Amino acid sequence: MAKAPASEQLRLLDLQALDGKLTQLSRRAAATAKNAEIDALVEKLSAAESSLVALNTEIEDTERELKRAEADVETVQSRIERDQKRLDSGSGTPKDLTALQHELVSLNKRRSDLEDVELEVMERLETLRTRHTEHQQSNDQLRAELSGLERTRDDELAGIESERGAVSADRKELAGSFEPALLAVYEKTLAHRGIGAARLFHGKSEGSGMQLSAGDLSDIRKAAADDIVFCPDSGCILIRSEEWNS
Repeated sequence: MAKAPASEQLRLLDLQALDGKLTQLSRRAAATAKNAEIDALVEKLSAAESSLVALNTEIEDTERELKRAEADVETVQSRIERDQKRLDSGSGTPKDLTALQHELVSLNKRRSDLEDVELEVMERLETLRTRHTEHQQSNDQLRAELSGLERTRDDELAGIESERGAVSADRKELAGSFEPALLAVYEKTLAHRGIGAARLFHGKSEGSGMQLSAGDLSDIRKAAADDIVFCPDSGCILIRSEEWNS
């Protein structure tokens, strides 16, 4: 059975307290890093960005549609101007001039129809651009909110890391004050069990939170004060305080 002075075993509780603190800090860091609010906002922003991309595509398509409509109007307008110029010149037979008049009537009707189409496309494009502006503003607000949450998270993580650095320094200093053999037993127990040492108080292991059986307590009574004893449930080193058996 491994041995160490009872006073040295008692000091393991101070080391365990620091290790417990480091474990708590690691859990806090993990919980802080995994931020459900940030995750939800990232997902929301991603969907909003996808919608904005689709809206941009629709705007580009509508702009091309408007250019085609404008070109159609311009083409008909050019024909009207050409035919009107020929009609105004009076050159040609009466039959030709009459045909030009009829064509001008048709062309003006065609231009009116095309201008209606052009106006409809312009109105639709204006609506899309307004939606785009509103959507972009909403996305900017989401992005600003996300940045704020991420800054808060990063500040919290930085604070945790700073605290962990200080605790780790204290732990290193304290660990260096133990005899290597005792420290090795503690470190091995900590690595395998998740807890290195805990108090045995009034027959209860603070490592497992369980009351020890009469048989286990009997075995511990038989151990010398400098014997290292272990919790039968958690496997950690049991530190026997003066009240451990009362």
